[in-house]
Amino acid sequence: MTNLLHIDSSIQGDRSHSRALTAAFVESWKVANPDGGYVYRDFAQAPVPHVTGLYFAAANTPAELRGPEMRAEYDRFKPLRDEVLAADVVLMGVPMYNYTVPSTIKSWLDHLLVPEFRADTSDGPLIGTRFLVVATQGGSYAPGTPREGWDHQQPLLRQYFEHLGVAGDATFVQAEMTLANVNEQLRQFQHIADESKERAFKAVQELATVS
Repeated sequence: MTNLLHIDSSIQGDRSHSRALTAAFVESWKVANPDGGYVYRDFAQAPVPHVTGLYFAAANTPAELRGPEMRAEYDRFKPLRDEVLAADVVLMGVPMYNYTVPSTIKSWLDHLLVPEFRADTSDGPLIGTRFLVVATQGGSYAPGTPREGWDHQQPLLRQYFEHLGVAGDATFVQAEMTLANVNEQLRQFQHIADESKERAFKAVQELATVS
């Protein structure tokens, strides 16, 4: 049985482009995997708390040496780690906020970037887990655009995935210029937004059928 962990982080609700794309993936994935396991987390509704100093200390202390407070703090977030370990596919809806990822995504990743998850060798616990990132951007940060180099969304995630040993198993689907229909200055780029959105929907639906 294949297990899917689905994460949304957009604060835009029904207006969210990333949510629409992850929903399209899930719909196709459930058809292709009728017996698959499915876990959903909505970080806009239930954000993951920030890592504390106690959690950091516990994560970097051998389990047998942790005191009661350390164990309690670390074990409090064990379900977060366990559901990632149990997933064959992790689907992440990640809009760009202020040129980077939502803080809720960063907080979640901070809980995973602990010694037991890091892959300093070829046998890290997440190696082989497929990560699919649906990355949406209100503008464009492509080479030659005025804000080339301002994208701290996808490069940041790629570095996190590299540290976790899953860079080779991470796929990015991007929809750009999503603000073209609400921002008058970007209205001239509506055709780019439409084409990007169409490509993204096609990509997630195809990826959902990949075993």
